Amino acid sequence: MSFNVSAGAYLRFMGQYSEPLAPRFADLAGIGNGQRVLDVGCGPGALTAELASRVGVASVSAAEPSASFAVAARERLPGVEVCQAAAEQLPFADGTFDAALAQLVVHFMADPVQGLREMRRVTRPGGMVAACVWDHAGGRGPLAAFWSAVRQLDPAADDESGLAGVREGHLASLFTQAGLNRGAATTLTVRVRHASFDDWWEPFTLGVGPAGAYVASLTPDHRTALRDQCRRLLPVGPVEITATAWAATSRTI
Repeated sequence: MSFNVSAGAYLRFMGQYSEPLAPRFADLAGIGNGQRVLDVGCGPGALTAELASRVGVASVSAAEPSASFAVAARERLPGVEVCQAAAEQLPFADGTFDAALAQLVVHFMADPVQGLREMRRVTRPGGMVAACVWDHAGGRGPLAAFWSAVRQLDPAADDESGLAGVREGHLASLFTQAGLNRGAATTLTVRVRHASFDDWWEPFTLGVGPAGAYVASLTPDHRTALRDQCRRLLPVGPVEITATAWAATSRTI
């Protein structure tokens, strides 16, 4: 899926969850000083920044298909090599990196298996390939309340539960199809507190990702109905969201 939105809009929508997820994901992948690391589908740079803090900007490269996101990542992290490229065609030589990571990207790849194959190709033997995606199918992703409200009003809506890797066991299966060892499969969880319902709701109006596109497609009356349904599902006052991602790691051969 193409994200034809500003980097600022993306960060306001998903950055509030991807930023705290990044250190947990980097820990899982064992990222530390002395490694050369690739961030695949870096977006505006949430994970890239975490990797750079651990290994230094000169030891981090990133690939991002969106031109605006690639520019934002370069501006945010001068010294990091950011290439505008899709995961399925990474512009790096075989065995370039000690680790290749994809945070919240596999489910938006045009060909997830080919994207993971490319991650394997550019990682040295014995290096680490790691990916994580939200548990949309299990209702534990950060957008669970939103999509629950949508389904109550529009049962035929596509709620992201059918995307690649978002159901239990599927991410590990994709790793196997890509020629990676099944390796470790686990979950990563973050908790994000929103000051109010309006603070939670406003990012959905920015047109980011499938959820934002769905909101943008509604008439004003239907948008108001959805907002009201979301309000009924969430507590009065501050809104705390617990978001869980499936994660898989594999050492290359």
